[in-house]
Amino acid sequence: MTVIKLSSGVNSTMVLIRSFLIIVFWLSIPVYASLPTTPLRVAVAANFAPVLEKLLPQFTQQSQIPVQIISGASGTLYLQINHGAPFDVFLSADDSRPKKLQADNLTLTNTLETYAYGQLALWSAVDKLSLAKLSKIIKNNRLAISNPNTAPYGKAAKETLETLKLWQHVQNKLITGININQTFQQVRSQAVNFGLVANSQLVLNQLTGTVIPSEYHQPIRQQLVILKSSKQQTNAIKFSQFLLSDKIQQQIQQLGYALNLDKKKNNNEQLK
Repeated sequence: MTVIKLSSGVNSTMVLIRSFLIIVFWLSIPVYASLPTTPLRVAVAANFAPVLEKLLPQFTQQSQIPVQIISGASGTLYLQINHGAPFDVFLSADDSRPKKLQADNLTLTNTLETYAYGQLALWSAVDKLSLAKLSKIIKNNRLAISNPNTAPYGKAAKETLETLKLWQHVQNKLITGININQTFQQVRSQAVNFGLVANSQLVLNQLTGTVIPSEYHQPIRQQLVILKSSKQQTNAIKFSQFLLSDKIQQQIQQLGYALNLDKKKNNNEQLK
């Protein structure tokens, strides 16, 4: 398994070009030479990359299909796909970008699926927190969130603060990360004392925060698509089926994600 991490300046042409060149460079290097096939190239949102790394050995052992992970902000990966980046599968942190790719006829038919529901959590590396304390905390402290304009977890953080009627009061207190991974590192390093991060980051690092109630923000529905340009569509379908299998869905939930409501709904409909 090879992992490539990209910079995430969605609005920067230079970052887009640089990250695209990084992809081309790395994709030219042989990966898993001992395996008979070209690696499946999976573009994955930053929040899910560590979870995917944990799950992938099961897929590789089961299928003998090598996988190359390219992780970055969903917005950056989306732009790269639109510019012809040679990915096979796209795992976004939201549902809007996969649907846009589908609308633009860039995806394989009937491959749009929800693979996870994200959970937001309030966390500090220096103090135990509760939502009840948040209004008092932000009076004298900065708060880290990811960019609400480009990062799905940042959008959920903004919606949470609006629900708590705190958004207008925290404008000059916010430290905005380019993606949820940067926000987590800002809090973990104690550069910022408090932050709204992905619950999966806490679970993976054996940390505990306060999970934000799902009704405080719009669902963080994380969807995947298989790209029409993929030369490995059969392997990509096998990968999608692996992620959506009951066994792996249970593991994803244990790693800090909410119950996949879309899959539960589909299962119930099949039983009717």
